[in-house]
Amino acid sequence: MEFHEKLAELRKSKGLTQEELAEALFVSRTAVSKWESGRGYPGIDSLKQLSRFFSVTIDELICPREIVTAAEEDRKALISSYVSVICSALDILTAVLLFLPVFGNGADSPASVSLPRITGIQPWLKAVFIAVIGIITLNGICGVILSRFDRPVWNRHRMVTGMALSVAGVGVFICARQPYAGMICFSVLVIKTWLIIKGQNNLKG
Repeated sequence: MEFHEKLAELRKSKGLTQEELAEALFVSRTAVSKWESGRGYPGIDSLKQLSRFFSVTIDELICPREIVTAAEEDRKALISSYVSVICSALDILTAVLLFLPVFGNGADSPASVSLPRITGIQPWLKAVFIAVIGIITLNGICGVILSRFDRPVWNRHRMVTGMALSVAGVGVFICARQPYAGMICFSVLVIKTWLIIKGQNNLKG
């Protein structure tokens, strides 16, 4: 009997719904549904929880071949989580642009100033700068929060959003002739791209 069949049988023997089992294990109902449909395996920690909850050994619950598969899925999930958290942290780091003296203060004042001290540009352009930095930072904060939940789809969407926002940030600052701010955003974009490519290579390996 395969793992997903054993799990469904054990759950039903206790008279539990998938949602009730998910609550008992502190995982999402989607995760339990995925396990029981054979579309994935729980991580090592979840296997230990299942073993304790149903009072069976891990060997009774899952065969060695499936344990190897579960461990591999656990490794991939961990890599994805690390990449997501680091990219989120880099987005949050973009907030330093609010305080660093990297903005040109118009043609009449060649000295660089911090964003709050800009006086030589149009107010609407200053508002755009603040909005761009704020949205990128907020996206990073959301990424850190989402990393605490078992929602890989949400993380993927946030990663795509984060990359798009970084590209937009580079474009806005370069078009506004703010090369230093643009270079900082570009550096963040390059690091995030490298992390994602590195993570994908590790997932394939």
